[in-house]
Amino acid sequence: MSVVRDEDFTVLIPARMSSTRLPNKPLADIAGLPMVVRVAQRAALSGARRVVVAADDDRILLACARNNVEAVLTAKDHANGSDRLAQACTLLGLDGEDIVVNVQGDEPLIDPALIDGCAKLLRVRDDCVMGTAAHAIESEADFRNPNVVKVVLDAAGRALYFTRASVPFWRDAVPPTALPSPAPLRHIGLYAYRAGFLRRFPMLETSPLERIESLEQLRVLWHGERIAVHVTRRAPGPGVDTPEDLERVRALLAGG
Repeated sequence: MSVVRDEDFTVLIPARMSSTRLPNKPLADIAGLPMVVRVAQRAALSGARRVVVAADDDRILLACARNNVEAVLTAKDHANGSDRLAQACTLLGLDGEDIVVNVQGDEPLIDPALIDGCAKLLRVRDDCVMGTAAHAIESEADFRNPNVVKVVLDAAGRALYFTRASVPFWRDAVPPTALPSPAPLRHIGLYAYRAGFLRRFPMLETSPLERIESLEQLRVLWHGERIAVHVTRRAPGPGVDTPEDLERVRALLAGG
């Protein structure tokens, strides 16, 4: 078996133009650069040997080319980001054991160290087909918020379940609204895969749990595969889903 160096992974960034809450989101201007370019530049600060945008539109390819960011054109009709990344793996000719880290195209403040941590975790966990990340929840509001996805782990640091519910439920909490101890974990939407599994993932039957929770990663657990979880001490920077999010990130990068 060949020795895998720390930089032996590829970052793939899915980018599509058809966002409903923020039209043309990949090209939204952030301090003079399209958002998808900002994401790629942050990802390039990690140990990745290659950073590639998986786009669904020629306008994204053009914006990337103008800023020396590698990009490939994928189909417009993919149901989700994983399907888009699977096609990108094929277009790039990645080997089945190659590690791919999926960085979302709306994370212009992504921490490069978090990308490295996720890739490194998967590299040393032969028992897992995927890696992801989480951090401790510190507020009750986040714990109760269904838009904040939680993950619970087993003793080996693998995901037992992902959910929008408030878990684990602390039956004997005093006061009743107190957070569980140790702190519950918030799932961070950053994923590492082996390219072979990523290409196989779209062919797996959709899980009933996935449909109920609207969480794609539950398909992996439902089919008996394992996901390793990197727990970080720092919460990630804010992503961009809405015009208000965009203004918040613009202000942060401007130092406002």
